[in-house]
Amino acid sequence: MAKDDNKLPISAQIQQQTSKLVDQTQGSQAWSSIFRPGSIFRKGYTDSPRNRSYVIMNSVLYHLHPVKVKRHAVKVSYTLCLGGISFFTFIVLTVTGIFLMFFYRPTAAQAWDDIFQLQSAVTFGLLIRNMHRWAAHLMVLSVFLHMARVFYHGAYKAPREFNWVIGVMLLQFTLLLSFTGYLLPWDQLALWAVTVGTNMMGYTPVFGQQVRFVLLGGVEIGTDTLLRWYVLHVLFLPFVTVIFMAIHFWRVRKDGGISGPL
Repeated sequence: MAKDDNKLPISAQIQQQTSKLVDQTQGSQAWSSIFRPGSIFRKGYTDSPRNRSYVIMNSVLYHLHPVKVKRHAVKVSYTLCLGGISFFTFIVLTVTGIFLMFFYRPTAAQAWDDIFQLQSAVTFGLLIRNMHRWAAHLMVLSVFLHMARVFYHGAYKAPREFNWVIGVMLLQFTLLLSFTGYLLPWDQLALWAVTVGTNMMGYTPVFGQQVRFVLLGGVEIGTDTLLRWYVLHVLFLPFVTVIFMAIHFWRVRKDGGISGPL
């Protein structure tokens, strides 16, 4: 058989090796954990009306709520709805953050004055800012407790291992959102926090100094630093977080609903 393979043209050998690699990849556990049954990317699913309906049913835009739920999913417990609380705090942060954006200018000369004006002269300004601040703290806490519950219950195991990875990414985005928002008041606490954080990033091997330069917008902290972290906080990180939350919620339903102790 090996001699016959050597007689094949080079293009045929490359095609054969590629096909073998694709079959091994689609048959792996990682591939099957990402693409659920009915996906066009799952091995062995041909183009047929039935499989087309499977693809539609597996879309993130359909069937977010199942017809039936497990009894333990609606039972009152000490870990009830930690994921829901995390999502609720994200909504509160989005609404209050949009309100704060109307009164905030991300420049070194005006940032602190705008915060002070917001707290002292804007109707309900202090209330909204405190809601934004405490909701951020609560989101970090609830996401951490949610991850701890999933870990100690063993709910990260198959078939939910892919969703566990998505959850870890969401925890990182939550911490990044909290840290980038810490800079925006442009006070002494913010300046020292950014100094420590960017210096730590600067010690990352290979590309640490380049990352530090990009985050600072130069070689030292200035107006460009505030503007870049403001864009990260209000645009880039929330956009990516929403995408990952949509995938997370979709996979919760597709993996059998809210998981219980194993």
